[in-house]
Amino acid sequence: MGFFKRLFDGGESDSFSNHDAISEEYYNLTAEEALQEHGSKMILLEPRAYSEAQQIADYLRDRNTVVVNLKRVTPEQAKRIIDFLGGAIYSIQGEIQKIGGGIFLCTPNNINVQGKITDDTEGKGIHDNDDINVEW
Repeated sequence: MGFFKRLFDGGESDSFSNHDAISEEYYNLTAEEALQEHGSKMILLEPRAYSEAQQIADYLRDRNTVVVNLKRVTPEQAKRIIDFLGGAIYSIQGEIQKIGGGIFLCTPNNINVQGKITDDTEGKGIHDNDDINVEW
């Protein structure tokens, strides 16, 4: 709630006061400067409820890449999560890209993603390969 209050009426919010200096430092950089000066993590998440969307947005705000698997939530919750993340990603000038069935790659503006993963499973030479498991 504090985020929206601050966004729309300019009021201060305790939850963002710690990140004001960080935001100024990070988001006034070009993408190239951010890549050179700041490291980041890739975080894999499987939310089980819409309430976890804010945590995902927090990771993005802190300039981490997040892969979100929405297969453990209902279709209605998945749509709400993507809507919420779309707004968060817009505000930080990031990107969101579907990389599989219910799996999305969310990146802040310090990450350059090249290429796209197609969702076309019909056609010549396209195989499902859902039976492949990788365990280390």
